[in-house]
Amino acid sequence: MADETKPAPLKTEILDKIAALVTAAFGLVAALAWNDAIKAIFKEIFGTADAIGPMLIYAIIVTIIAVILTIIVAQAVSKAKAQ
Repeated sequence: MADETKPAPLKTEILDKIAALVTAAFGLVAALAWNDAIKAIFKEIFGTADAIGPMLIYAIIVTIIAVILTIIVAQAVSKAKAQ
């Protein structure tokens, strides 16, 4: 007997995609807010937000954190799916 999976109804698919898009949008807004806050902190510490060195360090640190968090989230999702 073939194991047939029933496709999700269109309404469910649409709701899933809308939920994903709304979540991504809120994530972007939060990221932009944090970006502004961190730039303000750098401006307080280094005197200007336009200093190339500190902004480069900031970009590198944020990239490293984003990669680490992405790996952690991917592992958590993988573990949750395996259960």
